[in-house]
Amino acid sequence: MISPELLAPAGTQEHLETAFAYGADAVYAGQPRYSLRVRNNSFKDVSALSTGIERAHTLGKQFYLVSNIAPHNSKVQTYLRDLEPALELKPDALIMSDPGLIMLVREKWPGQPVHLSVQANAVNWATVEFWRRQGISRVILSRELALNEIREIRDRVPDMELEVFVHGALCMAYSGRCLLSGYMNHRDANQGTCTNACRWNYKEVKHGHDQTDDLIATCASSEAKQVEPREILLEEPNRPGSFIPAYEDEHGTYIMNSRDLRAVQHVAELANIGVHSLKIEGRTKSTYYVARTTQVYRQAIDNAAQGKPFDMGLMDELEALSNRGYTEGFLRRHLPQEYQTYEQGSSSLGTQQVVGTITDADNRWLTIEVKNKFAPGDELELITPAGNLRFSADGMENRNGETMTHAPGSGHVVRIPKPDQLPDTLDHSYLTRILPA
Repeated sequence: MISPELLAPAGTQEHLETAFAYGADAVYAGQPRYSLRVRNNSFKDVSALSTGIERAHTLGKQFYLVSNIAPHNSKVQTYLRDLEPALELKPDALIMSDPGLIMLVREKWPGQPVHLSVQANAVNWATVEFWRRQGISRVILSRELALNEIREIRDRVPDMELEVFVHGALCMAYSGRCLLSGYMNHRDANQGTCTNACRWNYKEVKHGHDQTDDLIATCASSEAKQVEPREILLEEPNRPGSFIPAYEDEHGTYIMNSRDLRAVQHVAELANIGVHSLKIEGRTKSTYYVARTTQVYRQAIDNAAQGKPFDMGLMDELEALSNRGYTEGFLRRHLPQEYQTYEQGSSSLGTQQVVGTITDADNRWLTIEVKNKFAPGDELELITPAGNLRFSADGMENRNGETMTHAPGSGHVVRIPKPDQLPDTLDHSYLTRILPA
């Protein structure tokens, strides 16, 4: 059994530092013009990329540069020009999906390692073998594969490195190849500007027809009236007797709202199969998300390498994060309702809430930059790269030493008594509040 690489998202330099602090072996980040994450991406110029790549290499870690858009001619024309200064920084691999761009990179920089993006939708061993023959060094497999399919690909193409997503947002389209956002509001998911239109809150409105027989709304929205819970049964004319249920309540209807992937329970089996890299999705998520997911999957990988049984507590650790309900995706076959959530469009808060970050510590006090309200007596957990600590603060004061009954929220700085058994370093640490069940 190999010990897989743990690959974490890095939308910013802070995300990169957090990922490495909590045990990631590698990070991935993209140039906004050529990757699928335009928003919340600080690696917009060569200087920022240089800082990130240099930091990764100083730590003995890997930095993968994402170039996985579906490019139109205008971007093909500028791609090699814009990529050249980035490649001079020596990223450890390019993550690419477009055969044309891959061809151009292989011609100009034949020694540059290229990883095939999940956007290329590799779902069988023949496809993986094809890309091996093109000089691709790693294939990021489609999220739609089952464990036995991954095993067969590993057995049939033993010389190819494989990467598998194990955590994060799923897509209602085939591993991200979606046109819905572009159709709804002209922001193309395949150009990095997805608005997650599949998860919006849709409501029925009264309608009629105009003079050309097109549907038009006869009132602005049904939002003003109370919507009684209702069930809608859809039938496609060419498939009589085959019905699709949809449900609407006062919150609307959610017909394409994928749950979030959580496959920590399959880490040991994926390692046994011989998967080289386990990937966490989330370049636009918070640094706390990166810290918590990296910490959990690091522990799962290390436990598997040591032959330890799976720790079910790791599932609970991930429940602390806000999520849309979890699924293990397609790794094992399930009923459709176990992939989708039909009852809510927004994430649930999770079992814990970040209430602050540690800015200073002395012999008596922890100084907290407050993010959300908390108070003495709340059950707290300190999340650190060296391990986590649960405790309850028995007091609180402001920076002037005045007693406080609670920390009101973002923008405040408070001090709480320093708990026992505190780790030596508190860099990249988060204070969370355990929410009532």
